[in-house]
Amino acid sequence: MKICCIQMNMELGCPDKNFGRAAELIEQAVKGSPDVILLPETWNTGFYPRQGLKDMAQGAAQRVKAEIGSLAKKHHVNIIAGSVSDMREGDVYNTSLIFDRSGLCTAQYSKTHLFSPMGENRHYSPGNSLCTFELDGVKAGLIICYDIRFPELARSLALKGMDILFAVSQWPDVRIPHLHTLAAARAIENQAYVACCNSCGKADQTQYGGCSIIINPLGETIALAGTDEQIITGEADFSSLQSIRSAIPVFTDRRQDIYNL
Repeated sequence: MKICCIQMNMELGCPDKNFGRAAELIEQAVKGSPDVILLPETWNTGFYPRQGLKDMAQGAAQRVKAEIGSLAKKHHVNIIAGSVSDMREGDVYNTSLIFDRSGLCTAQYSKTHLFSPMGENRHYSPGNSLCTFELDGVKAGLIICYDIRFPELARSLALKGMDILFAVSQWPDVRIPHLHTLAAARAIENQAYVACCNSCGKADQTQYGGCSIIINPLGETIALAGTDEQIITGEADFSSLQSIRSAIPVFTDRRQDIYNL
């Protein structure tokens, strides 16, 4: 599976401009014939405008389906549309939509762990369900930014058969070492690939760090971005999973009798 992470620099509070830029970058990414394209967190609004957020988020999911879904169909490529600030029934959610090669939205996920240090929990509502799905027959899971700090979430996805974990984020530059350490840990402990697409640039007073990364189940880096807007590509070879999981059988050796997971 060939994976492209689009490390996008979005403009805070400018959905029209961000939709246009995302489309431009997807058109660039498809030139490399990827199987999956991944966008970062809240690419439609940036993370996150306090004023006018609900107006900006109104109808976002429908627009993603119309515009990003059509690009998936046009180029016959799977797209994990990062996440967007999306208004539903009066509340704003941090929501990702997943499209298959026909442009069909096959799954969606709303961020379950909201980042209280930046007040995300005061402006967004949390999702309440896990997200697993298949891309070209490969079982995948999805998390959003702060979610990666909760190993029980990734383990729950692994217990559902996940072979690759996609993570989309708006992670600040001062904590990029944390992001890389956590991504590697999630890969090693769950014996799965991890593809993490981060944003870059500055929103309000926060500088986002880029450094998107794709990691194999041994914790080794396959592809790594710098700090500016760019597209990185890495290959996931799922034929190696069986031997890795047989050599160190963590799922067989789990003590389910002493913890409820």
